[in-house]
Amino acid sequence: MYLFIKTCSILIYVLKFCLEVFEAVKVHVVDENQIVLSEVADFDLAETFNCGQCFRWNPVGNDEFVGVAFDSVVNILKKKNKIVLTGNSIAKNFDTVWQNYFDLATDYGKVKAELSGLDATLSLACKYAPGIRILRQDPWEALCSFIISQNNNIPRIKGIIERLCRCFGREVAPGFFSFPKNTTLAELDKDDLSPIKCGFRDAYIIDAAQKVASGEIDFTKIATMPIDSARKELMKIKGVGPKVTECALLYGFHRLEAFPVDVWMHRALFTFFPGKDPTYFGRYAGIAQQYIFHYSRMNPDLVK
Repeated sequence: MYLFIKTCSILIYVLKFCLEVFEAVKVHVVDENQIVLSEVADFDLAETFNCGQCFRWNPVGNDEFVGVAFDSVVNILKKKNKIVLTGNSIAKNFDTVWQNYFDLATDYGKVKAELSGLDATLSLACKYAPGIRILRQDPWEALCSFIISQNNNIPRIKGIIERLCRCFGREVAPGFFSFPKNTTLAELDKDDLSPIKCGFRDAYIIDAAQKVASGEIDFTKIATMPIDSARKELMKIKGVGPKVTECALLYGFHRLEAFPVDVWMHRALFTFFPGKDPTYFGRYAGIAQQYIFHYSRMNPDLVK
């Protein structure tokens, strides 16, 4: 009887959660390859895709992007408060893939309200890029992409990743390629990677692929283990330091307590939050980081 009651309680909680999600975002299925989302708040396509968290989404029109994720090509178009998603079997995969990928179950309005209550400067930062969402990307793709990002700029990162996918991924639509599996890259050597022109990062990519493919780095465990333990696990990979680790945890594992810090973020923290470290921002530290980063880049004269 106790087990039955416990099970029913869990089911009621899950049902309530699902209803809350769809009260906020309404889903209209046009056909198997297109859906329309209405009443979508706090989601700006350019802010989300151009904030440095992902590298495979490109603009194709006004408030319209095309990208490859989870072995699928998707076109996303925003019209006022509606979002049109077009892609092969997207209606079938929405619940299991795309709702999660775009983090539609998270109320970013509530997140911003909580963060704004911490600090007046953070409240201001939240208003500068209110449409950023943290995408729930594939962990392997996120890890490998941020290994490639080291000492690099976004156009070059995107170029290397595109060549990597064309050389070792699978063509999922004419001219579009999936991100290569870690098992595929684990079989390569540095000479094999020379066509993608990734420089010193070739050894890091191969080491990461081999450790993940062998199970030495276990993504399932990293997703749930204490954050400090997860950091130590990822830093077992050659060339993976604190910055890459934090990016992989935030963007690939959706560990929102992760907080990537580069030179610019060091300066922003020193200027706007003296004496504070990332733990000050609490359970949404990773989201706060995006708001602070964007605010500081838009106001460079304020940063010491």
